[in-house]
Amino acid sequence: MAIVQVTIVPLGTGSTSVSAYVAAVVGVLEQAKEAIHYELTSMSTIIEGELDDVLAVVRRMHEVPFQQGAMRVSTSMTIDDRRDVRGSMEQKLRSVEEKLKS
Repeated sequence: MAIVQVTIVPLGTGSTSVSAYVAAVVGVLEQAKEAIHYELTSMSTIIEGELDDVLAVVRRMHEVPFQQGAMRVSTSMTIDDRRDVRGSMEQKLRSVEEKLKS
């Protein structure tokens, strides 16, 4: 299972506000047919699922600002694809929390 952090920034919009674009991008996540789980944060979105599924969803997310009139879109993505064990966002947090208690 892959865990992907993605940040999509619309450019050339004439405004510094991006919340309407973010809301539209989240719509792609809410409607995704792929077996993914996501968490919206104040600075990015974290998505977990099979790598091919996540990449397909991110591709659709990338297109949203263009569909809403952005002239340029910058998408940054970090992929954590561990194949020796099946991990999750929750498991990664639990692991750190356990170590903090030690």
